[in-house]
Amino acid sequence: MLEVKNLVKTFGDYTAVDDISFEIPDGKILGLIGQNGAGKTTTFRLILDFLSQDSGIVRWNGHQLSGKDYNDIGYLPEERGLYPKISIQEQLIYFAELRGKTKKEIEPKIDEWMDKFKVKGKKTDKVKSLSKGNQQKVQLIATLIHEPKLVILDEPFSGLDPVNAELLKDGILALKEKGSCVIFSSHNMDNVEKICDHLVMLRSGKMVLNGKVHDIRESFGRTKVFLESPLNVDEVMAIDGVKNAFKREDGVVEVTLNDPNAGQEIFARATQFGYIPMFNQQPPTLEEIFKMKAGEPNE
Repeated sequence: MLEVKNLVKTFGDYTAVDDISFEIPDGKILGLIGQNGAGKTTTFRLILDFLSQDSGIVRWNGHQLSGKDYNDIGYLPEERGLYPKISIQEQLIYFAELRGKTKKEIEPKIDEWMDKFKVKGKKTDKVKSLSKGNQQKVQLIATLIHEPKLVILDEPFSGLDPVNAELLKDGILALKEKGSCVIFSSHNMDNVEKICDHLVMLRSGKMVLNGKVHDIRESFGRTKVFLESPLNVDEVMAIDGVKNAFKREDGVVEVTLNDPNAGQEIFARATQFGYIPMFNQQPPTLEEIFKMKAGEPNE
């Protein structure tokens, strides 16, 4: 388990991380979100002891991180770095050896991991011969091939197309199944919503959201309705508690509510003549919540 308690880090008069606390049990995934400059990367560096906190505690399995723990950590920094003139195989073995593994342990796993992430190229190819996307996948493999117990990924989905992003999600979920503790940052709320057990959002170094993704969404109320019925947009807009409504290209009317209770009236009017193809009342998406919280004024 990773425990972060009351973490504070300042740079002169600037407070980069301001009293952050969260826990990640083994076999769970935490998503750390926030705008650029919110304090995500600084938080990662404090956890890894790359920076010294002004106050607060970071514990891994009940103790402060020490040199012996680094062999159980996989860290993917936002600034990628590979050796372009070295082959994929040499690179992966080198990074694994830095994590206490031997060539004998890692070499048989290279083909399996390259296949898992669909790396286009041979393991004897030099990194510089690969496309940017395949280089990124090699770096991800270097982060994960030693099967770390604590995995920290800073913007791992950046630059990946949807197919390769799905491969990465599968890789993260596979580590979770093996009991690894995973924390990653992302600007893609869809990825966060699909694979995270827990969510923390930072704004100007402060925590503004902290909880399970489902609970956070529900706390904002079921203010979104998706409707396919004889009711037109003007009829929906005339209902008390409706903030906005528009008809999408697929014919679905998307409604935003000021009052979640207005959903009952919409449903009653939409079904007054019987069956309708769709009525779905949901809380706002994580992306919508992100925009709401990011746009709030600082206290």
